[in-house]
Amino acid sequence: MLEFDDIQHILLTRTPALTGRYEFLSFRSAAGGRAWLNGILNTTQSAAEVLASVDEDKRWVTVAFTWNGLRALGVDETSLATFPEEFKQGMPARAEILGDTGANHPDNWVGGLASPDLHAIAILFARDEDERERCNAEHQRFLADCEGVEVLSSLDLLAIPPFDTAHDHFGYRDRLSQPVIEGSNDVPTPGSGLPLKPGEFILGYPDENGPPANLPQPEMLSRNGSYMAYRRLQEHVGKFRDFLRQHGETSEEQELIAAKLMGRWRSGAPLTLAPEKEDPELGADLQRNNNFNYKEMDPHGYAVPLGSHMRRMNPRDTAANMNRRRMIRRGATYGLPLPEDAPDDGTDRGIAAFIICASLIRQFEFAQNVWTDDRNFHELGNERDHRRSGRHARIQDPEASYPQNNYRLTGLHHFERRCLFLPTWHQGSSIPRDTGPPLKREQP
Repeated sequence: MLEFDDIQHILLTRTPALTGRYEFLSFRSAAGGRAWLNGILNTTQSAAEVLASVDEDKRWVTVAFTWNGLRALGVDETSLATFPEEFKQGMPARAEILGDTGANHPDNWVGGLASPDLHAIAILFARDEDERERCNAEHQRFLADCEGVEVLSSLDLLAIPPFDTAHDHFGYRDRLSQPVIEGSNDVPTPGSGLPLKPGEFILGYPDENGPPANLPQPEMLSRNGSYMAYRRLQEHVGKFRDFLRQHGETSEEQELIAAKLMGRWRSGAPLTLAPEKEDPELGADLQRNNNFNYKEMDPHGYAVPLGSHMRRMNPRDTAANMNRRRMIRRGATYGLPLPEDAPDDGTDRGIAAFIICASLIRQFEFAQNVWTDDRNFHELGNERDHRRSGRHARIQDPEASYPQNNYRLTGLHHFERRCLFLPTWHQGSSIPRDTGPPLKREQP
């Protein structure tokens, strides 16, 4: 049975936030870091608390740490040695493995994300901008009393209107296909698969392969925790629109190209069920828009190209061992939207998300290497996922009805990544912290 009162809310809930802020922190002083942790814990919420009060609350806080951050707080070396190697090394050291080369190399990451001095991230989701700014002011006042705690950088989040559904700056509807955790009380939508064992996402529980194994020690440090891969994807909207206009003579052709790249129309309607034209009603229907497979309905990629983003990131019934590869995604968009007819303005905008899983190497890194960056995915020969790869990407459609069927994409995204440990909510008992005045817990 899931221990809702000891699991940070981000693992099991999605809040009605329209904005937020990420703050990336460094602990120059162990005592200051422990004082900050003691205070910030008073603002974080368990899944049980959020489920009970989400309609009334205005803000939701999560904290996570890098391996260096755990060390800076004083976690003993014996415990630190029990963490998996990919977490200890961190993403900058594994850049070549993850495809972070060229413009996406860690040398080009901003805000101190490639620095070994990045120790923690405070994740704030807020109902509106006024609440975000109130929380930010409160946190800055608190930081002034935590000697040696430095904010390396921050990122303000902003949902894109209209707010009835989540979508990215390219206009694609988001949050349509997420795994469901057994025992969470969530019900999977048709086509999403059966609920998965909690251990695929939360440490200390059985996974699809059996009882938990090889967990960081002691157990109180890891149980009910998880790992998160942070990904900041800068989206070059003007370049994307130019690409569509270059290859599609009419607006209908441009929308079809956009759909072929993703695997869905921008409304969320999947090409497997709506191969010829956009179907907003299907896209809005959660009982239908995920109810499809590939092996029987589109084995050769005539509807959804084999190299499209959706097919790569969730191959469904065309990949082996899928239940051990699923991941939970949380996050939001950032930056102001680019007006529809405006040229690229150079503004930084995109998606800043967290990929949550119990094994960074088996889930996140596998998806990055085998599904995203492998040029021979589905025996395509020389392609990568245009949405997630740090390198050039192509997309091929074997039966295209638009002018060309082989496109080379470059420069649509810029990536930054880090991996973090998401501790159990009551982890103060296992991560050293100093006593002191906590942040106010009540919400106005």
